[in-house]
Amino acid sequence: MSKVRIGLAGLGRLGKEYAQNIQYKSPDAKLIAVCSLAKDELEYAKDKLGVDMCFSSFEEMVEKSNLDAVAILTPTKYHAQQIIFSLKNGLHVFSEKPLAISIEDCLKAEKEAKKHPDLISCVGFVRRYDESYMDAKKTIEKNKIGDPFFVRSQTVDKDTWAPFQVDYVKSGGGIFHDFNVHDADLARWFIGSEVKKVWSLGGAFRFKEFGDLNDADNTFAFCEFENGKMALLGASRTSSYGHDTFTEIIGTLGKLTVGNPPFKNRLQISDKNGFRYECNETFYDRFKDAFLTQIHDFINSILNKKQNQCTLSNATKATIITTAMTESFKTKKIVELKDLG
Repeated sequence: MSKVRIGLAGLGRLGKEYAQNIQYKSPDAKLIAVCSLAKDELEYAKDKLGVDMCFSSFEEMVEKSNLDAVAILTPTKYHAQQIIFSLKNGLHVFSEKPLAISIEDCLKAEKEAKKHPDLISCVGFVRRYDESYMDAKKTIEKNKIGDPFFVRSQTVDKDTWAPFQVDYVKSGGGIFHDFNVHDADLARWFIGSEVKKVWSLGGAFRFKEFGDLNDADNTFAFCEFENGKMALLGASRTSSYGHDTFTEIIGTLGKLTVGNPPFKNRLQISDKNGFRYECNETFYDRFKDAFLTQIHDFINSILNKKQNQCTLSNATKATIITTAMTESFKTKKIVELKDLG
């Protein structure tokens, strides 16, 4: 295989970034087909990406494009069925997170993947590919902070994205699935155990539209792990200053902090308003390099015939946690994960 032939589904704001990374920044891959329901997105693929094979049907793209792999950037509710269809057609699969909204669909995708051990199937947990988070993991493995027993992690978007996210609640599963699936994955990664219980609180404090959908614009969830360790996972749609992702890991001999304060870079601005540091505008600004490293890892996994760390199993476990967090938020009760099957 000289170059991995990839078809991409979904050309929204993130899909376009993935498409650019594959087509222009991945020497071992070529984007040869796309699919989207939006006519302007297909025109973008032809005009800006040089892709001739453009489809409005995912199934048609898979069956008619002579692909090696697919990258799935569609709404969450389609992820599992598109992963399963791709695997059945002999294709390697990369899907953006989450794996699915329901645990049942996650397990269906996992079951299909096990039938095809020769195919790479992975889900995009991009923070695992960020240099600072990778350094944190290595630092823990070298025992520099002792035994980690508490993780505090949050995903916070700028308030200007909230109106866009209202519609996405209907297809994305809500704030815990969409935001905290990253934090849940990180907590498992750093603590090295599975979550046993969760207790979630929150509300639609600024954007009441989320409350109308039984969702929230600000939440926190406290997690207890099977080994007795803890995590506090936060999410917010109402930041006035920019995207604010950070993670803190406390161990018996020290503490690690990633992304706090949320500096855009090392530039300090001093003017009539005082001095300040600018913040990243979006999650993509913060993790731009990690997104490229992530898709390169998928391509290399195909070429090297070796599954990478972001398995469907890890994605299922993160979804089990966010499902419990959602249930706790809606019932106002502590939820034990074993009760979710």
